[in-house]
Parts: sequence; structure tokens; C-alpha cells
Amino acid sequence: MNIASKIIERPSLTRRDFVAGMATATIAFGSLPAFGAEKLKVVGIYTQPIQQKWDARLHLALDAAAKRGEIEYSFAEKVSNTDYVRVLREYCEKGVQLVVGEAFGISKEARKVADDYPGIAFLMGDPFKPHGSNFSVFDNYIHEPCYLMGIIAGHMSKEKKIGMVGGYPIGEVNRLFHAFMNGARSVDPSIEFKVTFIGSWYDPPKAKEAAIAQIEAGVDIMYAERAGVVDACREKGILAFGNVNDMNKEENGTDVVVTSALWHMESAIGHAIERVKAGTFSAEEYHHWTMMAKGGASLAPYYEFESKIPAAIKSQVTSLGADIIAGKFTVEINDVEPKSTF
Repeated sequence: MNIASKIIERPSLTRRDFVAGMATATIAFGSLPAFGAEKLKVVGIYTQPIQQKWDARLHLALDAAAKRGEIEYSFAEKVSNTDYVRVLREYCEKGVQLVVGEAFGISKEARKVADDYPGIAFLMGDPFKPHGSNFSVFDNYIHEPCYLMGIIAGHMSKEKKIGMVGGYPIGEVNRLFHAFMNGARSVDPSIEFKVTFIGSWYDPPKAKEAAIAQIEAGVDIMYAERAGVVDACREKGILAFGNVNDMNKEENGTDVVVTSALWHMESAIGHAIERVKAGTFSAEEYHHWTMMAKGGASLAPYYEFESKIPAAIKSQVTSLGADIIAGKFTVEINDVEPKSTF
């Protein structure tokens, strides 16, 4: 089954809501048992169906580890935030050694579960800091390939007006938009942007409507952070850049999506499994494991656009990508809400 063939995205802001006033405990190290060559029992707990592209990236990485024989993998999908803690505790009682999941909107509650099960490792999507001795956090930091996409878009835009449609103006989205905008501005500082947030994680008709409005306002390139934008670009005959998954192949983007900023969780999952087996798992910040240097982010292939992008631009992107990986170039992380400039 093609996991990402059916995109079902987050329905409401509570899926990634902010949680204020979070107290962070002192991080302790090496308090979990070692498992050596034993096959780990790992569970993935998802708030959406595994076809939804954010959860799909976690599921794909865990499923790959299972197929390699490294873990015994089970998962629960479509678990609401109101039911999440109950399901989390049930799996902890069943004797899993590693939990991979999402704590957006329930950070305090998830940390309490980790405190109650100090012998279990937790790797959770979360906007806050690691906690205690066994609660590590991650998020998708794919701003670096977004910057590279911005460079390509800056060269390809004839009108020098670029559109961007996103779900909500939260840090995870804002940093991607800013990176894309900065990449385009590195080509031409005069490039202008239209920014629209549709107030939903999954509403393709609304995203399509917002994209069409931007196109009618004069943009000739779109950053498709949400599903629905690619359809608008196809109808209106303009190009787009994709987000998280390969939108050229997985979201009907042939001849429309030039490339996509991809998120890969394999490196992060592999690191967690290795540390659990060695008994060295601790409360860590995993964000760098979702960046280019660790293999957590990349650009999708150019496919049918390979011959349409000038060699000099492709060379520039390849060279800068290598510099990012080598630590010679840093893409700014800016979580502030971006605004339209025209």
C-alpha cells in the first residue's frame, strides 16, 4: 500500500495547539534498561489516519525498522487528544519499550505518563523541551530544503510575485514560509509575497480557493503547504512547490510541482532505537535529526522539470545544499507569523 496516496490532514488547531506555562524538569541520563539484541516492542500512536502525511512520515520510518527486523511494531491511529492519554497508558501497561507519538496540545498530560513509566522511552512530537529522563521531543524542521526551493522559485517567477497557502500561523509552518521567502529574496530582494492561512489542517476546497485568489492577484508561483493548492495551480497553469511529502508523485503534481521539501524520520527513529537497545536513551532534543545534516530533510527529485531548470541554478542549489549539510551555511529559523508584502 502506498502510505501517502491518500492525504487526510489535521482537522483542527487543537492538533498542534500551543500549551503555555510548561515547566521543564532537569534532564537525567542513562536511567533506562539496556535490551541489546532483543527485538524492541515499539508502538506508534497517531491522532490521524496513517495515510495523513505528517503521521505517515512516522509510520513509514517505523514500518521500515520493523521490516529490517529491528523492532516489533504496532500502532493506533485516529486517537483523539481527549482519548490519547488513556491509549498511551494502555500501551505502557502492555510492556512496550519505546513509544513514538504526538503531544501537541497535551504536553503536560503526556509528560505525566512518562514520569509514571520511567522504564519506557518516549519520542514525541512536541513544541517544547525534553522532560525528565525519558521524554524526548521532535518536530519537522524542513526549513533548509524550503530555502533551496525558494531559490529555484525566485529564478522561475517572471512576475516576481509568489503565493503561499498554509494551515495555521504556528512556528512549524511559519519557519518554512520564512525560509522559502528568504531563499527567493536571495535571488531578487524585490520579490513580493502573498500569504494566506486557511484556518484548517485539511480543507482542500478552501486551500484551492485561497490559491486561486492569490493567482488572480498576480502571483505566478505557489508554495503548496496545504492540499488543494496544487489543483488550483493545475487549473490556472502555474507552477508549485510542495511540502513534507513528494507532492509531484503523491498529490497529482505531475507537470505542476517542481520539487518538494521532504521530511524523513528514519534517522531520528534509528537513533532512538539504537539508544534504547544500548540503555542510553535519555531526554533529548531531536529537532536536528529532522534537518538535512542528519538525513531528516531533503529536496525531492525534479522529475519532468529536470531539463527545464537551468544547469547553473541546479548547480547553485546542489552546492548550497552541500554547504548546509557541512555546517558552512545556516538557514535562519524564524517562527514569527509571516505577512503578505503586496
